[in-house]
Amino acid sequence: MPDNITLLFLPPRAPELNPQENVWQFMRDNWLSNRIFADYDDIVGHCCEAWNKLIDQPWIIMSIGLRDWAHAF
Repeated sequence: MPDNITLLFLPPRAPELNPQENVWQFMRDNWLSNRIFADYDDIVGHCCEAWNKLIDQPWIIMSIGLRDWAHAF
């Protein structure tokens, strides 16, 4: 690591810096909330189904990850 570079780690929850947190929140809010899962495989199955719904809508992913401040420069 060069001396002129300092690593700054993200805080544990920083949705404005880590758009993936917003993607996960979107999936929970729209497809994974208010459910009772029978077992682990049921959880995995519902998560895979939600993920496949999301990747079929790339415009949603782009809108979730868009940060106005990132395009100001």
